[in-house]
Amino acid sequence: MLTIGAVARSAGSTVQTIRYYEQMGLLKPTRRTKGGQRRYSVADIDRLEFILHSRQFGFSLEAIRELLELSSGARGSCKSATNVAQRQLNALERKLLLLREQKKVLEQMVRECPCNSVASCQVLAGLSECSDCPSSDEAFGGQNNP
Repeated sequence: MLTIGAVARSAGSTVQTIRYYEQMGLLKPTRRTKGGQRRYSVADIDRLEFILHSRQFGFSLEAIRELLELSSGARGSCKSATNVAQRQLNALERKLLLLREQKKVLEQMVRECPCNSVASCQVLAGLSECSDCPSSDEAFGGQNNP
């Protein structure tokens, strides 16, 4: 049985991340000692790595929960997992389109900026007045951060 620190090191994660996934119900310690310390198995590390890899692909916690439930069943079709992945692929495509639009707008701001003074800075003006700019809320699923 491994400590939370050993699991974090093994998976390339942090203790705080493991605790967060526990709070979200995605990961549970195999058992606890009498003193309340978490103890994990190799299977727990595998599960954590699955979660971390899924997050790298941008899957939501709810989608990861669904994938974990599917992965715990030995029978059935993988169509459900494919559907979850297809939803994520569709979301990534939407994000890419919006990011390309944002890139074009920023490139134009940089290109048009005379870089003489702050008073004539097209970048600062563009960011202040960009009412028709592609929304990062849309690009990042309402999170406004990548």
